[in-house]
Amino acid sequence: MSVGQPRRPSAWSASLLSALIPGAGQVYAGDRDRGRRLIYIDLALLGLLVLAVVFFQAEVLKAWASLTTLSLIMVGNLILLSYRAWAAYDAYNLVSGPSSPMALASTAAVLIGLIVLVPHVAVGYLNVVQYSLISEVFAPSESPVTTAASVTTLPGDTTNPGDTVPSTTPRPAIWDGLDRLNILLLGSDVGVGRRDIRTDTMIVVSIDPVSGDAVMVSLPRNFSGIDLPPGMGMWECNCFPQLLNDLFFVAGENPEAFPGSGEPGPRAIKATIGHLLGLEIQYYAMVSLEGFVGIVDSLGGVDIFIPNTIIDETYPHEDGVTIENLVIEEGQQHLDGHLALAYARIRRHADDFARMNRQRCVLGAVLEQSSPLGLLANYGSIAEVLKDTMETDIPRDRLVDFIDIIPKVSMDRVGVLAVDRDYISGTDTGRTYYDQERIRTETQALLADPTSGAGQLSLESACD
Repeated sequence: MSVGQPRRPSAWSASLLSALIPGAGQVYAGDRDRGRRLIYIDLALLGLLVLAVVFFQAEVLKAWASLTTLSLIMVGNLILLSYRAWAAYDAYNLVSGPSSPMALASTAAVLIGLIVLVPHVAVGYLNVVQYSLISEVFAPSESPVTTAASVTTLPGDTTNPGDTVPSTTPRPAIWDGLDRLNILLLGSDVGVGRRDIRTDTMIVVSIDPVSGDAVMVSLPRNFSGIDLPPGMGMWECNCFPQLLNDLFFVAGENPEAFPGSGEPGPRAIKATIGHLLGLEIQYYAMVSLEGFVGIVDSLGGVDIFIPNTIIDETYPHEDGVTIENLVIEEGQQHLDGHLALAYARIRRHADDFARMNRQRCVLGAVLEQSSPLGLLANYGSIAEVLKDTMETDIPRDRLVDFIDIIPKVSMDRVGVLAVDRDYISGTDTGRTYYDQERIRTETQALLADPTSGAGQLSLESACD
């Protein structure tokens, strides 16, 4: 290059700039008009993204919960990838000067390719994981609402006057016409070496879709003799004589005793607990032991203050084989999934009620310590765990309705009722009976005024 001659732009530098910001490489290469047009497109896309994140967060979450919009996001991601790849290639061609040394050219091409590909591969991966999670875990979409509409005969129309034809109408929100939306959360001990499903954790969440007021009612696993709804059961007592946590499995083994639509296990436990509380439970969601362990491990563990040392000399490991002498010392502890589950599960040298408190303690700690960034960073592994260990009857096309109702729920207005030893009405040879009328009455009172029980048993204080 002669002295004073302008330095020729580098084709690889131009390509790199447009890989980072489409249009920047074109400006660098000397085609300012083309570069400005592309940068205007970049600014418009960035503005739409900022607008969506700042002002339309609910709509963004809904898009992430819908199979249709997930498909559109995938298409949009591929289009954006093509746009950035073309911009980088176009900027390179605008310079098209003397070729770089082969080693440098290869390195530059790989670097630019990674800059273009990596963000779109990451978005595509999350998109595929979310699509797979929704389609595999959640129930099939409900049938569209159809109504019969009267039609009028027009010239040339073969329809008779007064005939009716089916007409598809937009489906109302999931809670439309409901006083409350009620969901049963279950934690099961299903796993390796276990034949049946015992629901050791049972919590009903009831939400007022208008006010957002919520109530949580937790029931003990050893609840015996619970009354069954009319038309269900095969026992003279018109009750379920065994422990409540056996009902899910027993109903599956005797479906004729629990008639209705859907799977017999979920059908029986939703109807029975709903009958106890005076509620219609619309949906359930159940996670197994392995699922809980996997979620906690995916999040990197959980920090919990242990007020008293927990010991179980014969603790059954979730692998279904190992029996271990397990000790969790008092004090501040960082627990992995295995130990967090053990802390929530052990009842040796304690009772079911102490265990129920520890379960709420662990759940509260996991929720409190789960940051959005951490959830996003580990979302792939969490989703894989949920696909293998979670089941629910919530329809996949109804997830967007839940996103609408979540912002209405205030943790300051959550009433909590924990059925504990104070509700015991009697015991008999390994059976514990509870005052069902009192449970129903207090549940209904709490539903009428959730603040009367708000803070009665907070997740933060459950470890005490």
